[in-house]
Amino acid sequence: MAASSAGAFTWVSFPSMPTQRVYCSAVHHDGQLFVLGGCGGSGRALGAAEVLDLQAQRWTALPPLPTPRAGAATLAVGKQILVVGGVDASQSPLASVEIYHVDEGRWEKKAALAQPSMGIAAVQRDGAVYVLGGMGADTSPQALVRVYEPAKDHWQPLPSMPTPCYGASAFLQGNKIFVLGGRQGKLPVTAFEAFDLETKSWTRYPSVPSRRAFASCAMADSIFFSLGGLQQPGPHNFYSRPHFVNTVEMFDPAQGEAQMGKECCLCSGVRSDADSLSPAGAWCKPSRAIRMREKRADFVAGCLGGYVVAMGGLGNADWCGCGGEWALSA
Repeated sequence: MAASSAGAFTWVSFPSMPTQRVYCSAVHHDGQLFVLGGCGGSGRALGAAEVLDLQAQRWTALPPLPTPRAGAATLAVGKQILVVGGVDASQSPLASVEIYHVDEGRWEKKAALAQPSMGIAAVQRDGAVYVLGGMGADTSPQALVRVYEPAKDHWQPLPSMPTPCYGASAFLQGNKIFVLGGRQGKLPVTAFEAFDLETKSWTRYPSVPSRRAFASCAMADSIFFSLGGLQQPGPHNFYSRPHFVNTVEMFDPAQGEAQMGKECCLCSGVRSDADSLSPAGAWCKPSRAIRMREKRADFVAGCLGGYVVAMGGLGNADWCGCGGEWALSA
C-alpha cells in the first residue's frame, strides 16, 4: 500500500464491538480482526472472543477463551491465533498459552510458559514465535526470551535480554528482533537492543535519547521512531512536574558514520547520540516542524502506507483522550 499524502487515507466506520472492554488483544488474519479477552466494567479479565469480518462489517461471537485474560500477547501463526500470558481475573500474571484453530472454530491449550508473564513483547518468524521480557508475579521486570515451535508444542529458552523490562515494543527486521522502550516498575527504559536469530546473541544500540514513560514506538522503512510519552522529573529537573510531550526521536541504522552535531539527512534535525561514530547507527531529534501536533502518552502508533500513525492516548488537557494524526515517515 502506498500513498503520496495523508489525503489518500479515509476513515471508515465499523460496527461497535459487541463486548465493551479495555486491554483486549487484537490481531488481523485473512481479512478478519480477532479481538480477544480484556477487562470489563468491573475491571476483571474476560474470556470474550469476537471476530470482525472487515469486508462484510459483521461481528461474530467465538467460543470464549478457556482462560479469561487481559493484556495478552497475540499473534496469527498460519491458520491459528496464539494467545500468550497476560493477567487473569485476580490481576495475576499468567503462564498459560492457548491457540484458536480458525478453520475448526475451537480453542486448544498448549504448553505453558515456564514462568507467568504479563506485558510480553512478541514477534513471529517462519512459524516460530519469540516472546521477550514481561513482568512476573513478583512485579519484577523479566529479561526472559523464549521461542515456541507450534509443531513441537515446546518452549525453548534463549539468551536473556541485557535489560529486563515489560511493555516493550519488538520489531522484526531481517534476522534481528529489535526491542526498545518498555518499563521497569514506574520507570521508563531507554535501552535499545537487538537479538540476532542466527548467532543467538544480543547487540546494544545507542539508547533512546530522552527518558519518557508511556512513549509509543513504530518502525517504517528500517527507521525506528520513539514518539511522545510522559516526561518525568530527573536528576537535573527534580522539581519539575510530569508532563506530556510531543517528542519525536528517530533512529537510522544507516547513519552511524556521521559525526555528532552534524545535520541528519533523515529529518533535518541534529544527531543526539553520544556514540554516533558507531556502525550501530544514530538517533536524531527532528526539528520542531516534525514533532507530533498533540502532546500525548499511552497511545497507539504504527506504520501505514508510508506514514507513521499516532492515535488516541492521554493528553495535557485534564488527562483527556487525544485524537489521531498522521506523521510523514522516512
